[in-house]
Amino acid sequence: MKVIELLGVQESFQRSCERIVQLFFEESTVRFPSKPAKEEGLAISFHTNDLEDTNQMRITGELFENKTKVNAQDVIFNINEQPRKKVEKQGVSFVLLKLLEEYTGMEQPWGVLTGIRPTKLYHMMRREGKSKEEIAEILQEKYLLQPEKIQLLQQIVERQLTVVPDLDRIGEEVSIYIGIPFCPTMCAYCTFPAYPINGRNGSVEEFLMGLHYEMEKTGQWLKDNNIRITTIYYGGGTPTSITAEQMDALYAKMYKVFPAVENVRELTVEAGRPDTIEPAKIDVLNKWNVDRISVNPQSFTDDTLKAIGRRHSVEETITKYHLAFKMGLTNINMDLIIGLPGEGKEEFSHTLEVTKELQPASLTVHTLSYKRASQMTRYKEKYKVAGRDEIHEMMEMASHWMKKEGYVPYYLYRQKNILGNLENVGYAKPEQESLYNIMIMEEAQTIIGLGCGASSKWVDPITGKIDRYANPKDPQTYISKYEEYTHKKIEQLTELFSRKRTEV
Repeated sequence: MKVIELLGVQESFQRSCERIVQLFFEESTVRFPSKPAKEEGLAISFHTNDLEDTNQMRITGELFENKTKVNAQDVIFNINEQPRKKVEKQGVSFVLLKLLEEYTGMEQPWGVLTGIRPTKLYHMMRREGKSKEEIAEILQEKYLLQPEKIQLLQQIVERQLTVVPDLDRIGEEVSIYIGIPFCPTMCAYCTFPAYPINGRNGSVEEFLMGLHYEMEKTGQWLKDNNIRITTIYYGGGTPTSITAEQMDALYAKMYKVFPAVENVRELTVEAGRPDTIEPAKIDVLNKWNVDRISVNPQSFTDDTLKAIGRRHSVEETITKYHLAFKMGLTNINMDLIIGLPGEGKEEFSHTLEVTKELQPASLTVHTLSYKRASQMTRYKEKYKVAGRDEIHEMMEMASHWMKKEGYVPYYLYRQKNILGNLENVGYAKPEQESLYNIMIMEEAQTIIGLGCGASSKWVDPITGKIDRYANPKDPQTYISKYEEYTHKKIEQLTELFSRKRTEV
C-alpha cells in the first residue's frame, strides 16, 4: 500500500485530491499532515499566493521522493468573478495532476475531472452562452482533457440536442424509474438490487403489492398536479424475472394509474438476462407497447460468462435476441463490458465480431468498475483483469468499430474505480437512442424512483441542486415499509413542485 502525503491542502479540497492520486496509484493511502511525517516515500507540498496588483492567483506544487525534490509545477489562474476558493481548488487539482503525470509517465485522458459528469459540465457552459471553441479551450486548458475526449463530448452533446431538442426545458416534466429487484443469479461485478427470484428475500407477490401501491399514489399525485411523464424505465435486477402474468398485471396497473401513458415518449423494459426471455413475456411487452428492451450479453465468450456468474450461454443470448426481434421488439440494446476477468483484446475482438452479425439498435460499452460491495472487489485476487494499456486499446477498438458500423455516441458517464480511468459510452443507430439514458445522465429533470432500491432524484427548479431519496434495497424491508416511503416521496415532490410554480 503506497502512502502519499499532501501538505498545504485545505480540508474542503482533500477529497478531490485523494481521487486524483488514486487515478495513478489504485492501492494507496493519502494523508494530509500539517508537516512532513515520513523520512521516505512521496510528499507533495502546495503554496498559494495572490499576485500583487492583479486579479490572479499562483498555485505552486513541489513533489519530493525520500525528502529529495523531484519536480515542481505552478499555474496562474484568473480569479475574475469566480469565488476565490473555487479557483484555488481547481488550481491545486491542476498542479497535482501535472506533477503525478510527470512522475509516473501516465497521462489521464479526463484530466482533473473526477467528481462531475463531463457532459453535464459541457451543457452548463453551453447554457452560459459559450461557443464550441470556447468550451473546448476551457476543457483543455483548465481541466486538462485530451483532445479526443473533448471531441467525444462535442459529438454526444450535439446528438442529445438533436434527439431531445427541448432538453433545456424538460424539467417541466418527470421520468419514472421502476425497480424490480430479482435476477436469476448475482453477477460478480454487480451491486444493484438483484436477489434470486426463488430466494428467501421476501415474496415476489408481496413486493408487487407494494409496488402497485406506490404506482397508484404516485400516479394520482401526477394527475392532481397535471405533470407529464417523459419516459418510463423498468430496471433492476431483471424486470423479466417475474412471470408473464405478473408482468401483464404490472403494466395494466401502469396504464390505469399513470397519466397519459400513451403519450409517454419512451417505455423501456430491461430484459438483460437472456435466460428470462420467453415468447409469453414478449407477447406481454408487445401488448403494452413497450418501445425498447435490453438483451445484455456483456461478453460473447462462454468461459467469461461462467466466471462472472451469469447462467446463460452465448448461444442462448443470440437465440433470444433473434426471438425478440422476430416477434416485433426491434429496438434492442446490448451491453458490452471491457475488462472482464480473463478477457483481453482477442476476446473483446471476438465479442465485436458476434455483435456485428446481430446489429442491435444500440450498444452501451462499459469499462469494468470495481464497485465497493461487489463480489469481484471483495475477492480481487480471484478475478484477473487486463492492464491499463490493454484496457485503453480495447476502448479504442470499440470506438473505431462503432463508427465503422454506423453507431453514434449519445451519452456518457464515469464511475469511481473504473479501469484505466476511462468511461462508459452509449452508442446508437440514429433515432434509436434511449431518451431515459439522456434524462438520467444529464440530470435535466426529476426522476421518480419506485420499487426496490429505486433512487428518486429531485432536481430543484430554482437552484438546480440535486437531492436523492432511496427506497430500501432488500425486498423484505421494502415490503414492510413501502407505505412510509411512498408518502415521504409524495411530500417531497409536493414541496419541490410548489417551489417551481412559485418561481414561475
